[in-house]
Amino acid sequence: MTADIGRLDLDKLYAARLLAVRARPYLATALFALHIVESPRAPTMGVDRYWRCYVSPAFVDYTPVEELASVLVHEVSHLLRDHHGRSDRFAQRHNLSGPAERLRMNIAADAEINDDAFGHGLIQPEGAIMPATLGLAAGELMEDYLHQFRLGRHTQDMAWLDCGSGADGSDREWELGPDGADGLTEQEREAVRFRVAQGIIGEPGNTPQGWRRWAEEAMHPPQPWRDLLGAAIRAAASASGAGADYTYGRPARRSAAVPGIVLPSLRRTPPRVSVVIDTSGSVSDVELGSALLETAAVTRAVGGRRDLVTVLSCDAAARITDPLCRAEGIALIGGGGTDLRSGFAKALRAQSRPDVIVVLTDGQTPWPASRPSCRTVVGLFRREHTWNDDEPNYVPAPPSWARVVHIG
Repeated sequence: MTADIGRLDLDKLYAARLLAVRARPYLATALFALHIVESPRAPTMGVDRYWRCYVSPAFVDYTPVEELASVLVHEVSHLLRDHHGRSDRFAQRHNLSGPAERLRMNIAADAEINDDAFGHGLIQPEGAIMPATLGLAAGELMEDYLHQFRLGRHTQDMAWLDCGSGADGSDREWELGPDGADGLTEQEREAVRFRVAQGIIGEPGNTPQGWRRWAEEAMHPPQPWRDLLGAAIRAAASASGAGADYTYGRPARRSAAVPGIVLPSLRRTPPRVSVVIDTSGSVSDVELGSALLETAAVTRAVGGRRDLVTVLSCDAAARITDPLCRAEGIALIGGGGTDLRSGFAKALRAQSRPDVIVVLTDGQTPWPASRPSCRTVVGLFRREHTWNDDEPNYVPAPPSWARVVHIG
């Protein structure tokens, strides 16, 4: 198909791709997987979820090769990070619709990508959206940024932005859709992501932290236990009084029966979660690394609200409770014996009491004698053999009042 493209300057575009590969060799598989489609109707350059890259010939003509290389890296980053799927899930979870909300998602996705995308061989394109453009901190995810800004004076000059459905999940009329030619299948798309993640982990070098974080999560496919955790959190959210408050932002339906009076409706918010991580000497570094990934999964289960998640590291004593910022920033302190009862006690004494306690442990610990006042989920590190210095035949036995799921 590309051989029949008429006035699109393919030589210039391919030169830009080679420059992008030289600057970001770990993205080479993804850059060469993109199928180029000439599209005069595309505003500049955009992608769909099937890894087609729609390119405006006029945009290629007036844009320098160095800047085209940066734009190609930017667009393929949307696809690797599944921004279309994440946008769809965010919109469904928060009941969002309309072009304005999709523009907001595109802006937030750009902020996630661009904070560490440029430099080291790639120039920053004119008009590139950075977290600082929105008055926000760098290093966060699209979902975090969506909670922190609305369309307004900071975004009034961004209405032109259109990276295609691959960035925000909303199909464009100039895209070929699922039945069009030359799209990648779901298996092919996952294979590209896997090879890129494998390359980053194998030779991290100077790879930015954001890409290393992405690769670690991509190489650890979702575990079934996360579905159980999500179900436990949803159950906690629907329990009487959990995460409930009244708001006049959406009047109650019964207001219609009382003319002249506006009654507030009951609003439910995601529950607060305390994550207690076992850092005793019997827990390996690999398991601690897995605990950090599972903590990130806990955050996603509460809609990306990191302010609702606190983390305690605990061996024989519970350490300082930290609000969750990002998984790689959590300090896990410990290495001694194990007594998670202190972790439960500290979590329940917090000023904002949790609705759910998630414990990540190898199970070699005493447990509270009675059921805590909130739901408890125990993530048990899966092992072929479990050891205990005092009891060679020791078998972890979490309490019956906890939902137990195996990790790994």
